[in-house]
Amino acid sequence: HLRLFWRAVTLNGVHSKKFEAYLSLLEKSFEVRGVTFSQYMDIVRGLSEGVREMIYTYYISPHQENISLILDTYDPRDLLPKYRKLLQECGSDAEFRHQISERIIRDLVSSAFGLQHLDTFISRLIQTLDSQRERLDEPQLDLLLSYDPDEVFCPIHTGDDQYGDLMHLGNKGYHLMLLHRAGLPVPPGLIVTTEFFRCFPVVKGLHEVYNDFCQRLRRALGAIEESTARRLGDPSAPLLLSVRSGAAISMPGMMSTILNVGCNVEIVEGLAALTGNEWFAWDNYRRFLQSWAMSYGMKRESFSELMRLHKREARVVKKREFSGKEMRELALAYRRRIEEEGIPLVDDPFEQLLTAMELVLKSWQSEKARAYREIMGISDHWGTAVIIQAMTFGNLSDESGTGVVFTANPTSKLDRVSLWGDFTPGNQGEDIVSGLVSTFPISIEQKELMRLEGEPSLEEMYPEIYWTLLDYVKRLIYQRGWDHQEIEFTFEGPKPSNLYILQARTLTTKQPGLFPVFAESRSLERDYLGRGIGVSGGALSGVVVFTMEDIERFRMERPEEPLILVRSDTVPDDIREISAADGLLTAKGGQTSHAAIVAFSLDKTCVVGCKQLTVMEAKGCARINGLTLKAGDHLSIDGRTGSVFKGTHPISTNHLVPFM
Repeated sequence: HLRLFWRAVTLNGVHSKKFEAYLSLLEKSFEVRGVTFSQYMDIVRGLSEGVREMIYTYYISPHQENISLILDTYDPRDLLPKYRKLLQECGSDAEFRHQISERIIRDLVSSAFGLQHLDTFISRLIQTLDSQRERLDEPQLDLLLSYDPDEVFCPIHTGDDQYGDLMHLGNKGYHLMLLHRAGLPVPPGLIVTTEFFRCFPVVKGLHEVYNDFCQRLRRALGAIEESTARRLGDPSAPLLLSVRSGAAISMPGMMSTILNVGCNVEIVEGLAALTGNEWFAWDNYRRFLQSWAMSYGMKRESFSELMRLHKREARVVKKREFSGKEMRELALAYRRRIEEEGIPLVDDPFEQLLTAMELVLKSWQSEKARAYREIMGISDHWGTAVIIQAMTFGNLSDESGTGVVFTANPTSKLDRVSLWGDFTPGNQGEDIVSGLVSTFPISIEQKELMRLEGEPSLEEMYPEIYWTLLDYVKRLIYQRGWDHQEIEFTFEGPKPSNLYILQARTLTTKQPGLFPVFAESRSLERDYLGRGIGVSGGALSGVVVFTMEDIERFRMERPEEPLILVRSDTVPDDIREISAADGLLTAKGGQTSHAAIVAFSLDKTCVVGCKQLTVMEAKGCARINGLTLKAGDHLSIDGRTGSVFKGTHPISTNHLVPFM
């Protein structure tokens, strides 16, 4: 029935990528084993959201403003009787306009071929599922009998459509295949499908089954080795791999990623000899060690402490200023610290890969991942694919880099392609999403609109990369009809041939709305402290907090006051703190950092990258423009403009403005 209703709706030219994606998930769920009740709830809710999106996009958004304009040209006596009756019933002109606008739009929706029937059908599905929620049991599957090893591996560049779907490949893997098919440069790799996650306990627990999996994995790696002319474990031509998660419903930053898998001291020395770049080789090993240890639960601060210590000893400000020898010393210091923590290190490249895959799978059940799913209302049963790809190196030189780009300004109408986001030269992608490095705008347009005078943009520094990226984006949006995307990219040099696309996911947007602003006053001007990047929300005055303990304390002591979480940067483990607070202010990071993405998803007022802010979390305080902030102090932030103010300030209830 849903497919027939959907066909009827599309005859009117109405379409929704979200609805189509969830309908495809539903159809595929009938063909696979073990789909759970909560997964079906996610799918049906996604279908319902798709219907709401269609109603807003095709009926509310195009007509709401025009109806008001048309009413200005009509004498109320010339309206149809059913509308004149509304005029008599309404107490004011504003109420009349609201009622007539609602009536006209409702009539438009009800007259649309199939749309109301589709909405009614899905609403009844939700009601039926909700009423049966407590009575339905999850089926117990016989993993050994249901495991199909032929469903486990899907090469990105040669994968067929048999298992090339969102459920098996996850959102990340699925989009990588589509990007490759669209002709974009995706690093060679393979996807270990969710079939492996589903059956991992039986695969790992049975020697014969696990050996068969390892043999199949070696054969699948052979295709990557052939296409790159590198080999896993060969110091003379080493293949380094990224091992990442990929669930069907994206959970940005919540699961483990291990970079430069295939590294050991011998491999690194071979890489240094091969490239003539000792700094680059040992930086890769340092990054591998950190991502490996953090997947075991080691805190980022342990590595940040070592980084600060070695910078002081070498008298440098940035890690790029280390010599090759100094970077080697830092990497080996990382290794010693990991060994002191009792975390096992694996030097055999293939065993390293197997362990990295297992770490990614286990991270599905990590505390931060479970907290994210709980907060966002996502089922625990999706599981994750594992994406294995040849590494690309944004840290190769000063002419390399990495970035995350939106295909349109995410805070305005998505009516055209315009590149917007963050990039950083000489670094890898994790540096951007973690908010640990200074980032720069993508385009000149973004730089001007965000008032980032004096900062370079990708368009100015690496014009060939910028224009090639723009060409790829136009190919996806204009020629292939994709929704606007959030795209991660790396370039190993300034030429178009050096550019790689690492990831794409549909850009998370919110319907245009109005946001509160601070009332203009002399005290507002006087109390101005600095400016960061406005991510979401409007004007907010509240109490400064630094920890979950602060949040719990002030929720009890001052329940009526909003709480503003102040951090140098955030990591995925901070999901509960971000969710519990009302606003977020960070010293580091850009629009595509973890803090920005999560705060935007949770509808929190958020300002990131406030360079005037220094946070001393160990001391429980911060400084901004000469002012010391402690837990309990009052602060005001504007998630629209990025401005930060001392104290509390009145918010104008009569002056609401669009986000951009």
